[in-house]
Amino acid sequence: MTAPVPPGAPGNPNTVAVAPAVASAMTSSSGKLRIIFMGTPDFALASLKRLIDDRQHILAVVTAPDKPAGRGREMHASPVKVYARAAGIEVLQPANLKDPLFIERLKWLDPDLQVVVAFRMLPEAVWRIARIGTINLHASLLPQYRGAAPINWAIINGEEKTGLTTFFINQDIDTGEILMQQEVDIDPEEDAGSLHDRMKENGAVLLLKTVNAIAAGHYTVQPQSAMPDKGVLKPAPKINKEDCRISWASPASDIVNLIRGLSPYPAAWSTLTGEDKVFPVKIFRSEAIMENHSLSFGMIVTDGRTTLKVAAGDGFVNVNELQLAGKKRLQAEEFLKGFQRMGNYRFE
Repeated sequence: MTAPVPPGAPGNPNTVAVAPAVASAMTSSSGKLRIIFMGTPDFALASLKRLIDDRQHILAVVTAPDKPAGRGREMHASPVKVYARAAGIEVLQPANLKDPLFIERLKWLDPDLQVVVAFRMLPEAVWRIARIGTINLHASLLPQYRGAAPINWAIINGEEKTGLTTFFINQDIDTGEILMQQEVDIDPEEDAGSLHDRMKENGAVLLLKTVNAIAAGHYTVQPQSAMPDKGVLKPAPKINKEDCRISWASPASDIVNLIRGLSPYPAAWSTLTGEDKVFPVKIFRSEAIMENHSLSFGMIVTDGRTTLKVAAGDGFVNVNELQLAGKKRLQAEEFLKGFQRMGNYRFE
């Protein structure tokens, strides 16, 4: 992390988020808000690019510390860091968001607005620093799908629509006052990867629109409690390994939605068991086949060449693309060429 300027430099340590609907923004000499951007992965990068292309005044970028990756465990920078450095923007990488030196640096930068996209939960000492407040771009129509994995859970739950929300951060995760929203249709065939790629671009546009509205003072906010009732609230917690395990007793459509919602990462998985062997398998593409059967769940029906059907709760799941642990990702027909006596195995 870059060392802070000595205390006494310009700053406003006691600023708090204000009621933005009536505040007119005090912008920089360029007429733009003074912004600190916070984000780490590719989803955040699209928004940062959009802000920079619009010549927004980005004071600094806050992103995760470099991490070891790959077989050589070499240190790798986040996509956001790489782009910010290339654009000549200061990069801060605090291991601890409550680090006094980090907080002092943010105060010295004296932002009008902080913008958060795909980042960690902020302590109050951080999100209260900006004069106007701190806004977040979230990949759902809040208050639905609060949490770390809204794109995944929307597909897993079989939703036909999701959306994007910009809102002011407060003390509770994903509960702040809403600025703008945009609906996004979910194609029946698409997976989390393709929906992520569409939503990161749509989200970047919505975020820029929000920032410009705040700068102009032409916006309103709405409490999430006042949003139209959309039934029971569905959460979007972080995905863990057991969330990814396929239960073959489930309806075939539910299994297909789980596979779609976890593809390409972290991927739905099962074990291929038989002949005193157990193989962990990830499944990336599939389709539901509604056929009656009397087979036990997980039993395999195959012609040994192109078809790999697995008995589910109310039909079959036709597996189209899968990967044995440590092997390449393959189409079903390629997999069957290299995996003999498939009839002696079952999924569990």
